Amino acid sequence: MPEDIKKETIDNETAENKAEEIEIEGADEENTQAAEEAKNTEKETNEADVNEAESEDDASADADAKADEKKGLFKKKKKDKKDEQIEELNDRLKRQMAEFENFRKRSEKEKSQMFDMGAKTIVEKILPVIDNFERGLAAVPDDKKDDPFITGMDKVYKQMLTELDAVGVKPIECVGQEFDPDFHNAVMQVENDELESGTVAQELQKGYMYKDSVVRHSMVSVVQ
Repeated sequence: MPEDIKKETIDNETAENKAEEIEIEGADEENTQAAEEAKNTEKETNEADVNEAESEDDASADADAKADEKKGLFKKKKKDKKDEQIEELNDRLKRQMAEFENFRKRSEKEKSQMFDMGAKTIVEKILPVIDNFERGLAAVPDDKKDDPFITGMDKVYKQMLTELDAVGVKPIECVGQEFDPDFHNAVMQVENDELESGTVAQELQKGYMYKDSVVRHSMVSVVQ
């Protein structure tokens, strides 16, 4: 074989070998990249699985915590005998305090009513004395009204009226007022052209009130 042809054949074989080596190296690089990609994918998958597992663990832990919290609330709601006894005693104490307050108010009201009844009884006994003062002073002649004795009696009479007024005893106004059986006691009927029918024309005996109640009705004459 000529040397030129032999040399060309050797060169061709060398080139083919190099091409095969390049192809093998490329295939190795591709295989390496594929392996790395597969490895990365597997790693990501494992991390996702780990995260999912951790999420599931966290959810399970939250559920357990909520369950424990509910159990704790249930335990709190469930009271022991001491707490029930304390609440029962507090309720009983509040009721007794309310009953005592009602009793105190009722006692004060009854006491006030009894005091008013006693005061009215005393006022009823004093009123005839007032009537006698008024009759006696009205019967004094005009020329003796400046007498020291009469002046002294008049001062005593006015002082008694002042003290009675201070404790709530006041005379009932009746003349010219419409007849009211709650305050007036009609003993006679009269004719009077100046006043309307049913009007009090004259006061025969003065009536008195103690606070809001009548101690003595006014004795009056009414226009028929």
